[in-house]
Amino acid sequence: MKEFVYEAQPMRVVLRPGAARTATAGEAERLGLRRLLVVSGPRGARAARAVADALGGACAGLHAEARMHVPAEVADRAVEVARAAGADGCVAVGGGSAIGLGKVIALRTGLPLVAVPSTYSGSEMTSVWGLTEHGTKRTGRDPSVLPRSVVYDPELTLSLPVGLSVTSGINAVAHAAEALYAPDASPLVSLMAEEGVRAMAGALPAVAADPRDLDARGRALYGAWLCGAALGATTMGLHHKLCHVLGGTFGLPHADTHTVVLPYALAHNAPAAPEAMAALGRALGTDDAALALRELSGRLGAPRSLAELGLREADLAVAAQEATAQTYPNPREVGVAGVLDVLRAAYEGDRPRTNF
Repeated sequence: MKEFVYEAQPMRVVLRPGAARTATAGEAERLGLRRLLVVSGPRGARAARAVADALGGACAGLHAEARMHVPAEVADRAVEVARAAGADGCVAVGGGSAIGLGKVIALRTGLPLVAVPSTYSGSEMTSVWGLTEHGTKRTGRDPSVLPRSVVYDPELTLSLPVGLSVTSGINAVAHAAEALYAPDASPLVSLMAEEGVRAMAGALPAVAADPRDLDARGRALYGAWLCGAALGATTMGLHHKLCHVLGGTFGLPHADTHTVVLPYALAHNAPAAPEAMAALGRALGTDDAALALRELSGRLGAPRSLAELGLREADLAVAAQEATAQTYPNPREVGVAGVLDVLRAAYEGDRPRTNF
């Protein structure tokens, strides 16, 4: 018998085409919210405006200034706007940047958050927040930032470029992968994680083949939900630490970085996490999950190396030091030399190998 503890997240999920326009207002009303600030990034302002219009008189304003990795000055400004508007709630429309900003607003003001994701990152399913200040991204967990309601609308993702769809989807797979070998994993989390990877890996090629395929878009959102929920119930390891360092310190794009790093982090951890790798293998239909993920993302046009993302070779040693400065759970021991090997392989885009 496997002993475990599992805590269910207090959240409501709606998934259906058109839900951003038809369900968001109802979800806000169900929560008793009457003055909602809608936040988004500049690229997602059009979708956010549609949600704001659907809210009607319950919309207290639209703030379209979210940025990647939630810079502290952007967060400060958004909190000021929320308070000045007299908002009693927040609706975050967009990808991880918008939802991340919504989470920080919730953290600092206590306002309930409704998430309307337009990508597949899965951040909306976790109580993890992030903030970047002085070149360092710090993260934490707080129940106040967990969205009270999540509205998944496949129509909202139809305009998501194929490249970003792929990297966002692999980002979600990374959440599930780390959940499978987390020290606080449970049988339910493992089921969600494996099914989430299976759904996402099956949906992404269909999305790439026909970006207007609403069914494939819906299956990708379903996968994102499960992958994000798995991460929300567990503790992050080496992969997420590396991506937070590479994003917060060196400004690398979030989803692209997850996509490049994941095969190498998995290859590093594989000898110490056979059950997790077997689950990933079942979901992907392979006996080499690390290689399969690299080939899947590469076949769909995603970047294959950190060098492609603009990282300099001289940055690798700095990143390795930062990624090992604090302890965190990981199935295989985390040391500077081993992490540097992972980073160097990811920098060069080599075939993932498990004999580090």
